[in-house]
Amino acid sequence: MSGAVRTSSGVVAPVGEVELTGGLLGEWQRRNREATIPHSLGELRKAGNLDNLRRLADPSVGTYRGRYPFLDTDLYKTLEGLAYEIGRDDAPAGAREFFDEVVGLLEQAQAEDGYLNSYFQDPDQPKQPWSDLGWGHELYNLGHLIQAAVAANRRLGDSRLLTIAIRFADLVVRKFGKGGEEVVDGHPEVEMALVELYRETGTEDYLTQAQLFVERRGQGKLKHTIFPAEYFQDNAPFRELPSVTGHAVRMAYLAAGAADVHLETGDPTLLEALERLWDDMVATKLYFTGGLGSRHSDEAIGDRYELPSERAYAETCAAIATMQWAWRMFLATGKASYLDVYETVLYNAYGVGLSADGTAFFYDNPLQRRPDHEQRSGAESGGEPLRRSWFGCPCCPPNIVRWMSELQDHIAAQRSDTLYLGLYGDARISTGALAVTVQTNYPWDGEVTITIDKAPQEEQAIALRIPSWCTDAEVDGAAVRDGWAVVRRRFVVGDVVRLTLPMAPRAHGSHPYLDATRGAIAVARGPLVYCVEQQDSAAAVDDLLLTPGAVGQATAHEQAIAGVDAVVLELTSAVAPSPAHELYPVITDHQDQTAIREVPVTLVPYFLWGNREAQAMRVWLRAAN
Repeated sequence: MSGAVRTSSGVVAPVGEVELTGGLLGEWQRRNREATIPHSLGELRKAGNLDNLRRLADPSVGTYRGRYPFLDTDLYKTLEGLAYEIGRDDAPAGAREFFDEVVGLLEQAQAEDGYLNSYFQDPDQPKQPWSDLGWGHELYNLGHLIQAAVAANRRLGDSRLLTIAIRFADLVVRKFGKGGEEVVDGHPEVEMALVELYRETGTEDYLTQAQLFVERRGQGKLKHTIFPAEYFQDNAPFRELPSVTGHAVRMAYLAAGAADVHLETGDPTLLEALERLWDDMVATKLYFTGGLGSRHSDEAIGDRYELPSERAYAETCAAIATMQWAWRMFLATGKASYLDVYETVLYNAYGVGLSADGTAFFYDNPLQRRPDHEQRSGAESGGEPLRRSWFGCPCCPPNIVRWMSELQDHIAAQRSDTLYLGLYGDARISTGALAVTVQTNYPWDGEVTITIDKAPQEEQAIALRIPSWCTDAEVDGAAVRDGWAVVRRRFVVGDVVRLTLPMAPRAHGSHPYLDATRGAIAVARGPLVYCVEQQDSAAAVDDLLLTPGAVGQATAHEQAIAGVDAVVLELTSAVAPSPAHELYPVITDHQDQTAIREVPVTLVPYFLWGNREAQAMRVWLRAAN
């Protein structure tokens, strides 16, 4: 049961052993090991992250490299991913050496009282530790350190990072715990990490500290500069927040931390607030791709229905944070709907953040690119017009690394005698008593086969999630209820359970209040959102006119996109006449939008866009009258 955690809800997650053995998710993990991790290790060295720590023992090592006080977290997130990969047979080249080198530097750099932050400890830094909790990110840094430490202890049996993290966490408990300074960090994250540290060590102080940080938010404990209280989710106590608000990553990390606190305490008022905030987000503030955050200026969640396509921010880190929140909500409630959103985010808003070759990244993830677009991802100047090899604020690439390494932890869960299969991919899964092999080509097709490899004498159940987009699922010996098909019987070795999830292309519209996509159609198949790149249309993508009927007649076939074996959609689209040159022409009762011709169009999975020449792209296409 290495790495498994039994929450107060009775759910064990992840289950005893889960290994992705192939398919798209398995391929993503292979790419992470062979390309993304080696690339990221090189970029971290080049950017000076290791030298920032080395300089604390030897000030002659240059100057602090970078603009931000949270650059240590790029190392911590990478170490978290490496903790998973080093324990595998095909560990990335140089991973163990990098891991040991960074741990050694952290041991040397940590202050006598447990404090650790290369920015504030730098000899040339005029700011003092804890002097700027709004923007200093010190507790945010601690959060990522704890998560790396717990992963290393669980996966490798290596307690060195855990020793470092505990010393820092104990300092925080002494300084900011009960009877201490009543403060919060400007960037939530430490809350869920402290709960995880409690789970790993059994030390109640860490759970209490996480509770305190959740309770203190919105109580006037944080000094706000540059942006107002809403940016920091500090405008109201957590339970009274009217809607998800402010910086998207902060919001989702805070909610995930509050969900963890609920999982360990059973506090019903927290769950009530979490469910309300989640439902409002999904109904009014989440992109069709699962992306969160519609504003560039403060990387923030906008107003309800404020979801522009070409200016979608939808930061890759926000996608990961949304999945973390979704997973915890599933653990708390058992509801399949949370995993529906998780899956949408995984294959779209998260998947798009990494290039097909695994060495370039999107920071922000728009749903449209205009033909004359010039702004670079991450608002950086010059360089690659699409994904970039690294960023001055490189929070997203290491976050991708760690999450990719942990994909298998979010495939399955267990409650009592029921194995829940929440996501589908080629995998071997064992709860100890029950072991199964899952075989599927999901998300490219919906055929899933589960073979029983080991079974107890007693009756067991396997619960299969039926995605909300599938209305005609077929599963052996089970009826669908509340998004789950539960097969319960006394299994024997060799038994096979088959699930079929038909994947017809779907045409989606949007809520009438969503001005940005009114009168437009988006296309999906299974959990995948599709888009049109200019390379795949003989007419300008802005002039294409779709109908639900044309989408319904689309044909799916296999095609390699940038070296990835994918399923694309072929359809025939009408083409609108050239628009008037006036920006705001006078309209009449009988505007002519008669199509002048039809053209064949290929739609590709959204997560694969931008791997070819930089051209126009659209998720939402104009709907024909």
